[in-house]
Amino acid sequence: MNQKSHYNAADHLDKEMAQSIGDSSEVTEKNLEEVKNCDNKLHKTVNPLDEPSPKKVKTHMSSSMKGVSEKASVLVEYAKSGRSTCKGCSENIAKGVLRLGASAHDPRGYDSTKWYHVACFPTSSYPIFPVEKLKGFDSIKNSDREKLLELGENYKRDGNAADQSSEPSLKEEMVDSTGISKEGVQNNLEEVKLSAGNNRIHPVISFSVSDTNKDYKGATLPTHWRAFETVIFCEQEDGLHASAKIAAFDFDGCLAKTSVRIIGADKWSLQYKSIPKKLQSLYNDGYKLVIFTNESNIDRWKNKRQEAVDSKVGRLDNFIECVKVPIQVFIACGLGQGKGTPDDPYRKPNPGMWWLMAQHFNSGIEIDMEKSFYVGDAAGRENDHSDADIKFAEAIGLKFCVPEEYFGS
Repeated sequence: MNQKSHYNAADHLDKEMAQSIGDSSEVTEKNLEEVKNCDNKLHKTVNPLDEPSPKKVKTHMSSSMKGVSEKASVLVEYAKSGRSTCKGCSENIAKGVLRLGASAHDPRGYDSTKWYHVACFPTSSYPIFPVEKLKGFDSIKNSDREKLLELGENYKRDGNAADQSSEPSLKEEMVDSTGISKEGVQNNLEEVKLSAGNNRIHPVISFSVSDTNKDYKGATLPTHWRAFETVIFCEQEDGLHASAKIAAFDFDGCLAKTSVRIIGADKWSLQYKSIPKKLQSLYNDGYKLVIFTNESNIDRWKNKRQEAVDSKVGRLDNFIECVKVPIQVFIACGLGQGKGTPDDPYRKPNPGMWWLMAQHFNSGIEIDMEKSFYVGDAAGRENDHSDADIKFAEAIGLKFCVPEEYFGS
């Protein structure tokens, strides 16, 4: 097949897919087979280095799901509540029951997860094998690992036949719910990425767009900020790219001089003059810059929570504007462990913010722990206010250094 015939075939494929998307009826098995056959022919006859970018089929997308990435990830965990519904049988998934999740990534920085009972999971559509490499596999009971391994053996023995009939409806479901074209759905099903970050045992954090809020416990957030559990995070801005290399930083006392006794979005200054140039250099070298910062006053100041939010978020926004590089930000608002107060899993030194980022805010890209690092001032030294930063890095397995060493005097 020459280059010209390749484009003609691609145009024909786009038209055929666009017509099927515009039709409310379910895609037939024949249509799916034709799409697969045509796609296989194109990939066999075109040099991958010369192959043009695949065309996108224009479909209507809800405003909340525009720009959803054509990637998917699969994880296994125990249901944390009884609110999720299995997309296979439409029945509730009871709290504590083992479930499998298929996630489509949103470029704004989070995943939308569809949950299934293990028995209902469409294994032919999502290539989850070998199951030992599933995200969360190391965190489940041995008996449940055996169930998943048995699922893998059954799939190898029986092949794809059992799940073939469910594939068209699954693709229709993904198109309807995410707004991705059928071409995008096909990529989702074929290009699953499983990221672990490192080999340490770590919690699997269940995250969905529907779990986020535009306010934090009654305090309104700026339009580009959202809240999830006890974390406030900044939605992905232009220029911020997922990366295997993470340059992570504390904020107060590391990047910015601040005072707990003074509030205000403009009540801060650069900790070191070299910071803007250093961060810009990291960004140019392909690092993703991330800030992990504690701010318990947001939870503690019940009567002045809006002031606490405006002060912290305002300082971070102004800092990012000052250094002129895109930065991903996570604020842990919860309190530390105390009398009658449970320890917040996202508050440093607990590593919850890191795992939230690694599992749901990095486009499924596995993090290179050898090239990634964390900088913070709370290193447990004689005059340090705590050892939260160094313990945070140790819990994750990150290289650690203090700001005076990294940025210089």
